[in-house]
Amino acid sequence: MDKKQSIEAFAALSQETRLDVFRLLIKVGPEGMLAGEIGEHFAIKQNTMSANLAILNRAGLVRSQREGRAIRYFSDIDGVKGLLEFLLEDCCGGKPQLCQPVIASLACAC
Repeated sequence: MDKKQSIEAFAALSQETRLDVFRLLIKVGPEGMLAGEIGEHFAIKQNTMSANLAILNRAGLVRSQREGRAIRYFSDIDGVKGLLEFLLEDCCGGKPQLCQPVIASLACAC
């Protein structure tokens, strides 16, 4: 992920609802959630939720998959990984071995 994409990701997460949705999708894991279920979970109207999900999607933090007339959303682990790598690429004064404990603690088996 480059600087411009990272700024877009942080901008997407700087809004409370989008941050909550992103954290929910991280929590539910690989099964994701239907857009309607996400809206119901937060008691948010469909059009408002769709706009928020579109912003997260453009930022590379979620991905979607059509299921008939519904759309299922998932956290985009590759996007999250790219954002974290961007943040940590110059860490520890050019001594990446010092950052390994932090990076290892962020890794998950998802």
